[in-house]
Formats: sequence, structure tokens, C-alpha cells
Amino acid sequence: MTVPAVVAASFCGTAFVFHIVSTAIAARRCRPRPAAPSKPPPFPPPLAGEGREGAAVPPVSIVRPVCGLDNFLEETLRTSFELDYPKYELIFCVASTRDPAIAVVQRLIAAHPHSDARLLVGDDRVSQNPKLNNCVKGWRAAKHDWIVMADSNVLMPPDYIRRLLATWQPDTGLVCSPPVGCRPVGFWAGLECAFLNTYQVRAQYVADALGLGFAQGKTMLWRRADLEGAGGISALGAELAEDAASTKIVRAAGLRVRLTAPPFEQPLGRRRMIEVWRRQTRWARLRRSSFPGYFIPEIIGGALFPLIAAGYAACAADVAVLAAVVPLALVWYGAEIALAKAAQWPLPPLYALQALLRDLLLPVLWFDAWIGTDFVWRGHQMSIAADAPAP
Repeated sequence: MTVPAVVAASFCGTAFVFHIVSTAIAARRCRPRPAAPSKPPPFPPPLAGEGREGAAVPPVSIVRPVCGLDNFLEETLRTSFELDYPKYELIFCVASTRDPAIAVVQRLIAAHPHSDARLLVGDDRVSQNPKLNNCVKGWRAAKHDWIVMADSNVLMPPDYIRRLLATWQPDTGLVCSPPVGCRPVGFWAGLECAFLNTYQVRAQYVADALGLGFAQGKTMLWRRADLEGAGGISALGAELAEDAASTKIVRAAGLRVRLTAPPFEQPLGRRRMIEVWRRQTRWARLRRSSFPGYFIPEIIGGALFPLIAAGYAACAADVAVLAAVVPLALVWYGAEIALAKAAQWPLPPLYALQALLRDLLLPVLWFDAWIGTDFVWRGHQMSIAADAPAP
């Protein structure tokens, strides 16, 4: 074999070993587990004003920004009221008085009169990020020293708070959960599951296992003092994505971002192709802008280039290309299917086709991230080229 063929074969072998190892790591972290114990173990020392009991089960504030009528909105918000935790408050944040989600939130609060829940309406412009601007009033109004910021489309299981607290360790500055897609309807929602679950979640847990956890804005548990010490919630406007800013703040403090295991689900419903594409291009552009060094290797993250390398090496060795490529593809995607089954994630009938399409799109997304700067998020025009706060 020629030197290029040996290099191709080595690259292919390394990629496949990493894929199998990363799949095993994700399967171990994401498999369903019994509910967290009713009394979580003490984690950090209590903050000022917290007693010994507060150290074991501290009161928690949950800030949920809401914008528009997402699929399953009422169901996901209802789970906020059904948590198995002795003391927590709910703060729902809406930016505009014309938002139709206000009626949903008001109906849920009225249906749970014994809950400590309230709705705040208004927009504090501290950044380009509309979600962060929406959350500012909730953070400032929170009564407790432990604050969860959770997107409105996250399904909260009864032990949601306990699992977050149980993940906290002395070297932790933030606990997060990557989004896992569930209840997909249609081909394009299945494609989104192929992006979210067996690709992006897998990468997140590998990074976490290496001590390089990245924040995810879907769920973030903060200790108030940690963020206030870095400049308060407005400091999250230093990056266009609040989770990227969170990661950098935590690392600058010498602390770690840790991920819950298993992660929390996000019901998808029906998706259109353009919705999936816009979401993936937005995330790719934000990753490239915030962490370019980590983003560069993403172009070889899927199966496309390892399979091309396998085909090239097979051709150089006078081996039938299909005889080499097809078994490797079956192993690659078979490992992803095994991961989805172990984690009890949805596995659409056309998953193999959706995963293949995902991997064909990954290089396109990668190149788009380097040349594109603008995108629209929930009706807001945003640009990674602009680093000044919105007026």
C-alpha cells in the first residue's frame, strides 16, 4: 500500500475506534436510571444564610423563558409544577405583552394555586440574545441562591431538581443537560433526533468524560454567587450564545461544567426541513464563533470521511470497495442504533437513512459556519459578527 493509503486506513481505524468508544461512553451515561433519592447527599458547603438542612435540600428558583406557542408547550410547562422537591419557586418570563404563551402560563398558574409561581413580563436589553434578555428579570427576582434556567420546551421529570443537585460536586461551577429529542413526527423530526441524540449528545458526554464539559442552555443550574462573582447575569451577554459565555465563565473560575446523566428530553412533534436546517446552521455558526479550535475537527465527526478513507484504502489494496465500506457502515450505524436502544431514545423506521443524510450534511454545515454570520432566531435577526449589546 502507498503512504496515502496507509494514512487513509489509519484515519479510518482511529475514527471507528473513537466512534465505538464514544458510543459506549454515551450509552453508559444516558441509560435510564431509577429516580434520584428523595434526600440528595450534601454537595457544596451551605451559602451564607443556609443552615445545615439547607445544605442537603436547598430551596431552588426555576426561571423558564417562554416565547410563542411551541409544540407541547402546555405539557412541558405543566411538568414544572409536578416536581418532587420540598421547596422551589417558578418564575415564567415573557418578553412581550402580546405573546400568546401568556394565556397558557396564566392558566397553569391558576390550576396550581398552592404553587409558588409567578409570571414576569418585560424585556431587559442587555445583549443581542433575546432569550437572555427575557431571563434577566427572572434571575434578578429569584428568591433563592440556587437558580435553574430551563427552556420552555424541556420536559421536567419529577426528580428534575434532585438530579441536577446530585450532579454537583465541589469543583462544579455549572450543571447542565444537553437536549434529547423525543416524540418525533415525520421524517425531518427523525433527522433532528439523528443530530441531537446519537451525534451531539454523544459528543457532549465524551467531552464531559474528558473534563471538558460545555454548557447547554436548555437546562443550567447555577449557584447565584458564582455568576454574580463574574459580573451577574449580564455577563452572559459577552457571547451571542449564553451557554458559550457560561462555559467560559465557569472555566475562567477554575471550575467544571458537569452534565446530568441521563439528560432531559425535549418533545419535537412535527418538524419541517427548513426548521431543522436553520437550527443546525445557527448552532454550527455559534460553535464556530465561540470555540473555533473545538469546531475545526467537527468536519470529520460523521461517518462520511472515514468511509471514504476506507474505500480509498481498499482500492489501493485491491480489495472490493463495497466489501470494505458496507460492513464498516453497518458497524458505525449499528453502534448508533444500539446507543438509541440502550438510552431508550426514539428510533424512527428510517433512522439509517436519516443518520446517513445527517453525515452528508455535516461538511455542508461546517463550511456554512465559516462563511455565514447572520441568522434569525424566533423572529430576531442576529449576527455573530456584531459583538456590541443590542440598543
